[in-house]
Amino acid sequence: MTRLVLTALVAVTLAGCGRGDDGEAAPAAPARPTPTAAEKAALLAALPAPYNQADLENGRRVFARCRSCHTVTEGGPNMTGPNLYGVFGRPAGSHPQFNYSGAVKGAGFVWDAERLDHWLENPRTFLRGTKMSFAGLPDATDRRDVIAWLKVETGYTPSAGLPVAAPSN
Repeated sequence: MTRLVLTALVAVTLAGCGRGDDGEAAPAAPARPTPTAAEKAALLAALPAPYNQADLENGRRVFARCRSCHTVTEGGPNMTGPNLYGVFGRPAGSHPQFNYSGAVKGAGFVWDAERLDHWLENPRTFLRGTKMSFAGLPDATDRRDVIAWLKVETGYTPSAGLPVAAPSN
């Protein structure tokens, strides 16, 4: 009997998933395929200097410090910090359904690699009054690598009118 009640409860709960306020099924966003290693390498090479020389594996390891507060997947949830998918080119304090501090809401800039580099170096002094308690990444190489990794992992496209590194000979 208990199993039957639990099964019914799960079925009712799942039936409500993916529905809007009007009861209509919410359209599922098409999932982007995960980039291959070759596509990631090509995107890394297309980044402006110094990010095109980054170590993506180190960037992934450095980002492990951020995972307790941030997700990076498309459509991923906000946590203590906002989801970072699509962060580059997004106005500060504008990710939907995240409760930003007044300092971030009123920052008046768009996230780019340089601003993120300064933020990650010392969030408390870059923009005073934020809720972010992270102490920062003092090592410039770690910041370069995590920024490049974020660009590769969060939907950044250099073809969106942003500068691209010139090929080296």
